[in-house]
Amino acid sequence: MTRIDSPHRSTEASEAEWLEVDGRGGFASGTAGGERTRRYHALLLAATHPPAGRVVLVNGIEAWIESARGGRYPLTRHRYMPDHLHPPITAGLMSFNTEPWPTWRFCIGDGWQVTAEVFVAHGAAQTVLRWRLESVCASDVQHETQAGHEALTLKVRPLLSGRDYHALHHENPAFDFTARIVTDCVCWQPYPDQPVVAAQSNGTYTHEPDWYRSFCYTQERERGLDYNEDLATPGLFSFDLAQGDAVLILSAQTAANAEAAAPEEAAPEDVVSAAALALRLDALERVRRASFAGRLQRSADEYVVARGAGRTIIAGYPWFTDWGRDTFIAMRGLLLASGRCAEAESILLGWTETISEGMLPNRFPDDGGAPVYNAVDASLWFVVAVHDYLQTAHASSATRERLQQVVNAIVQGYADGTRFNIAADDDGLLRAGVPGVQLTWMDAKVGDWVVTPRIGKPVEVQALWINALRIALAWDTHWGELETLASTSFAERFVNPATGALYDVIDVDHEPGRVDASVRPNQIFATGGLPHAVIDVVRARAVVSQVEAQLLTPLGLRSLAPCDPAYVGRYEGTVLQRDGAYHQGTVWPWLLGPFVQAWLRVQRAAGVPDSASMAAARARFLTPLYAHLDAAGLDHVSEIADGAAPHTPRGAPFQAWSLGELLRIEKLLGT
Repeated sequence: MTRIDSPHRSTEASEAEWLEVDGRGGFASGTAGGERTRRYHALLLAATHPPAGRVVLVNGIEAWIESARGGRYPLTRHRYMPDHLHPPITAGLMSFNTEPWPTWRFCIGDGWQVTAEVFVAHGAAQTVLRWRLESVCASDVQHETQAGHEALTLKVRPLLSGRDYHALHHENPAFDFTARIVTDCVCWQPYPDQPVVAAQSNGTYTHEPDWYRSFCYTQERERGLDYNEDLATPGLFSFDLAQGDAVLILSAQTAANAEAAAPEEAAPEDVVSAAALALRLDALERVRRASFAGRLQRSADEYVVARGAGRTIIAGYPWFTDWGRDTFIAMRGLLLASGRCAEAESILLGWTETISEGMLPNRFPDDGGAPVYNAVDASLWFVVAVHDYLQTAHASSATRERLQQVVNAIVQGYADGTRFNIAADDDGLLRAGVPGVQLTWMDAKVGDWVVTPRIGKPVEVQALWINALRIALAWDTHWGELETLASTSFAERFVNPATGALYDVIDVDHEPGRVDASVRPNQIFATGGLPHAVIDVVRARAVVSQVEAQLLTPLGLRSLAPCDPAYVGRYEGTVLQRDGAYHQGTVWPWLLGPFVQAWLRVQRAAGVPDSASMAAARARFLTPLYAHLDAAGLDHVSEIADGAAPHTPRGAPFQAWSLGELLRIEKLLGT
């Protein structure tokens, strides 16, 4: 649980972000302070083709309380162009916390306390908003209210768009404000190609169409993107808080959400009031969330979503979908380290259907198009995930046979040669790369500029390749000769004699003998993070020493050493500037997992007792990550951070492999 007291008094705290997912690729998100700072902040963001086809339907609300005495107390705030926050401060905001879901507490008027909650129902594109009058501090106000002399009315205006979640919305005559009202449900369909928005409430709806113009999104401005948006409000909901909880349930009715029948299609006896439905969803959600062992396990579940009839892993929120590389890396912590073997099996088997020429897809396009096969390492990470899963002894003989069959197909495809010049070379190592294509995890590209091409034989790809050969060798001995050749070549060719650590790439641009000696974190995989270390402990000590001295930060490993002329210490500015810094010094939290594993190996080889090294690792590596859970993406770990102190979190605030590796570190350390 994250609790923030008086978030409006701290800019940093108020900008921390919360996340509620629907298990289908859709979600709701915002900030602790209530201001929407991203185009992705919304109350109803649905996946029309789970987990893709995401659209923003209800961006937010304008909410306030009116008293019979004429007082008006805002519960929401927005920033407008050019940079005007209204109201300047949500003065009554006392606290915010994420347990059991985003909850704000306000003190208004002469001491009234109002609680506002948001939660998303799992398995449906449905967001529940609820407000309640909790208590009153001043006895005279209480007396007047009991006597009927004081009334508090909650007013809520939904702010709608109906757009792709990457886009922005602007005032236009095509927006359809028409409201279709059936009992306690109001339906709108802003555009004919977008889902219907259904708003069920226990309040009174008044149709008052209007535009709220020129919202300003500061996070988009900082990212060098368009940041001005107009939203439509079709009407106003009014609630008498003296009558009990005020409830507003927002639902998306899409082809993929056919189970949410239109209100007029329901038989009268099947109609459930908004208040009763909210209580039912509340009870179901509390039971579901209580089923997880702890805070991190519950957060981990938010990345596991539906894809067709199966499951997949979202790489991160708010702008990623499911990526092959990220899925297999994240799975090791999110699912396998957490004992969720059945879900891991389902996902692995699902991905076996996508194999092509020995490769698995790197990603699935948002528009549902053909999978994209442009990663040299995604298939190799699949092999590692299969190994970890099979180690659990959960697999049936049929599942084991199928997964081993696909691993063999991957290794054979890579050995023989496949797309993008990927093939086992004469030295047994894996070459890869063609100009203009980014194949490794360092995959930033702007236009035709591949920032870190790494064509040739990247070090972590060799570590993965040798691991894949060793894993396949466990059931198919004919890989023994190639594994021996690759392992021998790695030991002979990758050691940098000047440092004792490893080169980042050899045979650069397929030129024999040409090396890239940049100090990057990729070498850590040769000794940590994978099932098999591919270097001896002497070399491991040199690698860990170099990485620790030049790349380690409290939030992860830098992607390039600060002494390098190409180093960029801050991830900020335009798209070109940010992508140019993405793997040129930016910190990646997920890399802390393999580093800790390598560090423990070196400690053990040096004779340090396991109990001492484990205790030191918990204090040194876990403490900063635990503190980070209360900072950027609440209860989650960010995608990246600045290489330069104070290592400001950047990128996606909720990242699957970052959280997954934290869970894997916990398991390594027995936490």
